[in-house]
Amino acid sequence: MTSITHVIFDVDGLIVDTERCYTETISEICQRYGKTFTWEIKAKQMGQKEAVSAKIAIDELGLPLTVDEYLTEVRAKLEEKLPHAQLLPGAEKLIRHLHKQKIPIAVATGSDKWGFAKKTAPHAELFSLFHHAVCASDDPDVKHGKPEPDCFLVCAERFPDQPKADKVLVLEDAPNGVEAGIKAGMHVVWVPDPRADQSGLSGKVDQILESLEQFVPEKFGLPPYSS
Repeated sequence: MTSITHVIFDVDGLIVDTERCYTETISEICQRYGKTFTWEIKAKQMGQKEAVSAKIAIDELGLPLTVDEYLTEVRAKLEEKLPHAQLLPGAEKLIRHLHKQKIPIAVATGSDKWGFAKKTAPHAELFSLFHHAVCASDDPDVKHGKPEPDCFLVCAERFPDQPKADKVLVLEDAPNGVEAGIKAGMHVVWVPDPRADQSGLSGKVDQILESLEQFVPEKFGLPPYSS
């Protein structure tokens, strides 16, 4: 049995149902130029820094936009959508449980601080339970976004006791995030979108779950739920 001491959560598509907002937003922009936003493009974007994610969409679809123009349009639409994003099944229960049991928890997201603030504002009390949050898109210490390990390594270093990588559990929904956690030398539980191709990563993660409702803390040496 793995003995985990610290847990790092992704946000989009794991804690908060924001991936739907991003999909709707980018689809609306693409449709205006007669383009179709596909799952294959979205999978490449997930977990990336904002500017990298923008360039992927622009290059893949030939959008007549600069990165700055694309991000300006995306932000305008997300301003309306993100505050309405709901928590995903099992996320709140697990976060509150780990906090109550004094297990250090943190967030590592590909978002910038603006996006993180927008999507977490309706759930501010819950997110206040995390020790810290790393927003890869504008954190100066994160040189490369997911699938590189920088985001998770920086996040682990910001815990006061700076745990060894093999004592850290990463919870992720995005293939890029899963790869980043693996490269960081951490344990990884993957909660993938049903459309995700699991063939390349299924043998490299500790578990694949349909939702965080299926997570069993004691399988990782964490305190079990009381009920």
